[in-house]
Amino acid sequence: MDVLSELLQRAQATDALVRQIIARGPWSMTYADVPSLSVVATLGGSACLRLDDGVPRMLAAGDIVLITGVDSYTIADDPETPAYYVIRDGRKYTVDGDPVEWREYLAPRTYGDGLPGATTMVRGAYDLRGGVGDRLLGLLPPLAVVPATPNTRPALDLLTTEVAREEPGQDAVLRRLLDFVLVLALRAWCAGPDAAPPSWFRALTSPGVGDALRLLHEEPAHRWSVAELAAKVGLSRATFAARFTKLVGQPPLTYLTTWRMTLAADLLRTTTATVAVIARQVGYEDPFAFSVAFKRTYQQSPTTWRRAVTRER
Repeated sequence: MDVLSELLQRAQATDALVRQIIARGPWSMTYADVPSLSVVATLGGSACLRLDDGVPRMLAAGDIVLITGVDSYTIADDPETPAYYVIRDGRKYTVDGDPVEWREYLAPRTYGDGLPGATTMVRGAYDLRGGVGDRLLGLLPPLAVVPATPNTRPALDLLTTEVAREEPGQDAVLRRLLDFVLVLALRAWCAGPDAAPPSWFRALTSPGVGDALRLLHEEPAHRWSVAELAAKVGLSRATFAARFTKLVGQPPLTYLTTWRMTLAADLLRTTTATVAVIARQVGYEDPFAFSVAFKRTYQQSPTTWRRAVTRER
């Protein structure tokens, strides 16, 4: 499995939610208490998206927006349209806080009026967790707009077709299609002029270094050496070490330790496994050596850190 796919798999705590809106203006929806990553795409017509700062961004058909690290955002037909409804915890309210029944149900996962000339949008939401989730979110600014391209449009068309169907296994189909759209959008954004992706992401496509990153992510518990990694990717030890450090910003084994500590922190947060068991899962036979490495990264012992994050929940 490649590194980006593995990060997506490890970071997702819950199934992705996919919904479609088909509405003719004027209309406006504010999404409050949003999860860590939202994917919004305009399938037909145009729309306006505003974050908490109130600055409008116009979206054309086929545009994809990735939204991270915000408390709320608003989608409307026009920048001048006032707020109509607020969606919070899956329920619909007026802007004054009065509950409103969902009356615009058109098809499975599809809401709106469905009138001629309507704008069609699809919205997906991910709840990403832990340090692995933070790595993914670190690829993006709060608002990343990916203009329509020939590569993304077929994926959006397929998602549009499937979102309103109700067949066995439909949720699994939609989850994979949303992942597909997300990966295409991430690729397009990170290759664009406004992106500043971290060095490890830029290194994924580098011959040798990208292969080494995949190996480290696939088998973090393996007792890797620089010499073994270099042999696996077909480079001399010195060439591999220098290239990896230059592109990733860390020597190979330093990167491995950082990745192991990220996995360990997520295991401490989400499981009841003992420190000794987690140490072995991330490549440490000696729990003491693991605790030393963990404290060097997080300034707390594994047990103290786990106790602290448990109290914060």
